Amino acid sequence: MKVILKQNVDSLGKAGDLVKVADGYARNFLVPKGLAAEANSRNLKVFEHDRQRILQQAEKIQKQAEEAAVRLNGVTCTIARRVGEQEKLFGSVGAKDVEEALASQGIEIDKKSVLLDEPIKALGEFPVRIKLSAGVTGEIKVVVVAES
Repeated sequence: MKVILKQNVDSLGKAGDLVKVADGYARNFLVPKGLAAEANSRNLKVFEHDRQRILQQAEKIQKQAEEAAVRLNGVTCTIARRVGEQEKLFGSVGAKDVEEALASQGIEIDKKSVLLDEPIKALGEFPVRIKLSAGVTGEIKVVVVAES
């Protein structure tokens, strides 16, 4: 199925591109989330009319994401956890914990945007990437300390 991308999608392309994808991917993911529209004759005409506006909007979102990434690069959040013998954590620090720590500092980030390869299970300072937009990530420092 051919679709017209309304927003930048990492694995497919930029807003305004005409791409061919599997039918199920288009029907079940891209179209319901508003990321794309089916490329039929009516949608192609509407899209050509709105193309400039869509491209400007995508550029504006990209610019906002880049500015947010610059602001995030200096952020450090501290998370306190109970520790046992040999300074080993009870449990771990996951994406939800990072989201809550950032929310307490006034930074609203969705937990799905927190890119952790695996949960943090030790004390110390760790770099954590935050996905802000397609192709734009920021990096924060997460400091895990012992709860007193």
